[in-house]
Amino acid sequence: MVRLLKHPLQRDLMLLQVLQDFSVRLFSSGRRVFRAIGRWIRARPRLARWFYPPWSPESDYREHNGLLFADFHEQERMLADQPRMAFYQAAISRHIRPGSRVIDLGTGTGILAALAARQGAAQVYAIDHSEILTHAKTLAKANRVGNVTFVATHSSAFTTDEPVDVILHEQMGDCLFDESMVANLIDMRDRLLKPGGLIRPGVFVLFCEPVQLKDNRVLPFIWEMEVQGYDYSCLADQRPNHPRYYRISSCDLDLIDHFLCSPRPILKLDLHTVDEAEIPYDVGFDRTITDPGRLDGFVVYFRTRVDDDLSLTTDPRDPDRATNWGFRILRTPQETLASGDRLSLQLAVGQWEEPDTWRWHHEINADCPMPSGSA
Repeated sequence: MVRLLKHPLQRDLMLLQVLQDFSVRLFSSGRRVFRAIGRWIRARPRLARWFYPPWSPESDYREHNGLLFADFHEQERMLADQPRMAFYQAAISRHIRPGSRVIDLGTGTGILAALAARQGAAQVYAIDHSEILTHAKTLAKANRVGNVTFVATHSSAFTTDEPVDVILHEQMGDCLFDESMVANLIDMRDRLLKPGGLIRPGVFVLFCEPVQLKDNRVLPFIWEMEVQGYDYSCLADQRPNHPRYYRISSCDLDLIDHFLCSPRPILKLDLHTVDEAEIPYDVGFDRTITDPGRLDGFVVYFRTRVDDDLSLTTDPRDPDRATNWGFRILRTPQETLASGDRLSLQLAVGQWEEPDTWRWHHEINADCPMPSGSA
């Protein structure tokens, strides 16, 4: 009886082995065929452009951006940011006039376009290349918002029959530049904004301030650590090469203890007049320490202004900061600074919109440079 059962089992195993060998040969042959077809296509430039569109950091970012902002969670974070929404409501109520022609660049759920339409704009173009635009149309219809034309495209491909009066946008990233704000707005300004037209928001300042973190939140480099008598200094020659290791991203108001100096912007930007070629790629400062303490890094944040009494900030010390944005800390080796010490920072930027290309170093009392961001 055992012998009778054994033979069918062996036959089944042999059959499975044959099927496995066949599938391996089949898929291996398929891969060879597809590789050969790929080589054939790449050898013919016209076909290659059709099947393999040129890659660039900009196209990669656009794809990422389109997917990110199609997510309800990202939209929820922006809509729930009360300082952000109050700022835009005030800016629109002050600067959109009945009859205005308006572009809402990166409209998302369409809230800014709707506010402009309700303010009396004759025509609002709500532009977005994300799938969120489908929901924006649904929301506009449900809220009986008219005079809004939704356009599913990237801003660089959009055009109008006549110039517009106002460009609305919320293209700021955590580091201000990192959502391609400058390139997108300059392109749209030069092609589509009438002379004397407004960009809201249009005026920005960028800060990079030396900070001490809260003692219970401090994060030294691993080679600076000694934990329960266990010394990590032997890892000093194993420093990571990845640039993101040298930055901390946060929106936690309880992270920073205090600034070591009185804040002053390292860069000022007016989108109405800026020429991208004139933006400096080497910036820095020379400051006197006014509030002594431990240097844990440099915090990057921004402030934007529409009118003298209307601004929005991501300042990590401000309890009324816009919560949707985080701030970045450029990490440094820890060093205690005394009142009156001179601190110099030099920030060298490969591309402003790509923080991975930022490199920084600082000097204390101009004695010797201390490399801080050489990733």
